[in-house]
Amino acid sequence: MNHLIRLIVLILGGLITHIVIASTLASDAQESGINSTCSSYLSQLEESYDLNGLNITFAYPSDPSLYPSLHVSSKKYNNGSSVWSATLSPDGEYCYLSTVNVTLVNTQSCSDITIFKLAEDSSLKVTNYADGDYSIITSQENSYQIILISNGEHSCMMAETRMMWPGR
Repeated sequence: MNHLIRLIVLILGGLITHIVIASTLASDAQESGINSTCSSYLSQLEESYDLNGLNITFAYPSDPSLYPSLHVSSKKYNNGSSVWSATLSPDGEYCYLSTVNVTLVNTQSCSDITIFKLAEDSSLKVTNYADGDYSIITSQENSYQIILISNGEHSCMMAETRMMWPGR
C-alpha cells in the first residue's frame, strides 16, 4: 500500500511539473517558454478581460514555443463566478487565439442580460431555443457568440466564444 501511494505521488508530481501556477497568465506564459507573439497577445487579453483570479497554464514540456498552449483563469464574484480560457497556437511569427469565457450570474435572468447586451449593440442577432431556456447572441461580423442558458428565474450561465487570427 505504501508503494502504491508513493507511485501515485510520483506520477502526479511528474504531471504537475509541466503545469505552472503563477500570479498572471502572461508571467505563466513567459515562465513556460511559449511563443513570444502568443505571450504578447495573452498579456493584452489578460488586461482587456481584467483577469486576476486563479491562473493555470498548460504548455508542451519540450520546446513549448512551437506547440499550442492552454491558459485558464477563474474568479469568484459576490453574485457568481467565471472561468476564462484561451488556446494559443503559434505559427511562425503569428499566433492564433481561441477564447472561451463562461460566467455564472446568480442575480440576473438571461432575459435581463439579453436586453442589456442589445442596448449596448443593437446589431446583435438573438436566436432562442427550447422556449427561451437557451439563447445564442451573435455579433454582426460573427467575431463572437454568446450562449445563454437559463438556470432559474434570476440565474444565467453565459459562454462567450471567440476565434482570432491576428495579422492574417
